[in-house]
Amino acid sequence: MNTMQQADVAIIGGGIVGLATAYRLQERFPGKNVIVLEKEREVAQHQTGHNSGVLHSGIYYKPGSLRALNCREGKQAMEAFCTKEGIPFDLCGKVIVAVSPDEIPRLEKIYERGQANGVNCQMVDGDRLREIEPHSAGIKAIHVPEAGIVDYRQVCDRLALRITEAGGTIKTSARVTGMFRREGRMIIQSGAGEIESRLVVNCAGLFSDRVAWLSGQRPDAQIVPFRGEYFELKPSAHHLCRGLIYPVPDPNFPFLGVHFTRMIHGGVECGPNAVFAFKREGYYKTSFNLIDTLESLTYPGFLRMAWKHWRMGLNEMWRSFNKSAFVTALQRLVPEIRSEHLVTAPAGVRAQALSRDGNLVEDFMILENDLVINVCNAPSPAATASLNVGKLVVDKISTHL
Repeated sequence: MNTMQQADVAIIGGGIVGLATAYRLQERFPGKNVIVLEKEREVAQHQTGHNSGVLHSGIYYKPGSLRALNCREGKQAMEAFCTKEGIPFDLCGKVIVAVSPDEIPRLEKIYERGQANGVNCQMVDGDRLREIEPHSAGIKAIHVPEAGIVDYRQVCDRLALRITEAGGTIKTSARVTGMFRREGRMIIQSGAGEIESRLVVNCAGLFSDRVAWLSGQRPDAQIVPFRGEYFELKPSAHHLCRGLIYPVPDPNFPFLGVHFTRMIHGGVECGPNAVFAFKREGYYKTSFNLIDTLESLTYPGFLRMAWKHWRMGLNEMWRSFNKSAFVTALQRLVPEIRSEHLVTAPAGVRAQALSRDGNLVEDFMILENDLVINVCNAPSPAATASLNVGKLVVDKISTHL
């Protein structure tokens, strides 16, 4: 007797993008049989569960890009979902701070992007900045009052509940090990048995490229993991940050620089730096996986990026092993910060898609064929934008069902 499980759509990955896709799919096609496969014992254990919880406004992103469009609409959808579900969020506001005259042209460019993207933001002088964030340094800043904070793990738990209530299935401890076509359907081999599905959606995050390879597609990019290391302010120093304090990002480097993030359950996070991770889920300095490391270090895209940004990379590694260097970076924004104010906080790992020419894939990358949709790159602000990214993926699903 054939006991193979049947699905209309099988979604690989129980992070926020996979769960949001399942949720949106059930909204639009309530009768369809949806299965979510998650390799861990619980959902939201990796990028989502290590997220700093910022509700991004979309100010940084190139106008018209998928990131910009999805962030704006996705943020509104996330706020509406949280309001409906009683999940706390706080539009605590954010400042992007220029501390030297040479940063002002870059700050003005970000402001122009914010205006083009419809973000509620104002350029403020140093006096107004200190009214908003009394302990922040800076000669000029952008104030973004609509930026906020939320707990994305809590959002995922609620999405999972709503998916199962609507008749969907979430299978945990269900690592996908293989896929093949049979009679116009996909057979997925997993830790929870074999599933036959009309359509597969890959939302595997840090492993999205490998799952795409299993599906028979070869994205023109590979995931290279970067660990973001954080400190947390001790309660005696919480008063130094009211909301979110960010530096002016370096346009030549993909990461936003160390910043201060107030968290929804209390406390303030400081960071991250960005160091190459020797394991795709390498949350500790000692984390190491030979296959992951060799795969990254032999990838032409990583070697080209490392050659281009070696100086920046060394600085990030120095900060990783030298707390006083990390403190110095934080003091550019908040001069009163001292080493004794900081305790080590959990790290996160970012799935950074790199093209073979060494450039970072900055926008969402979604590839599809007749049976598989591969979300191969979902960079920040993927959590903020997840409900809209889910809608975008369901638009693609709808042409297959």
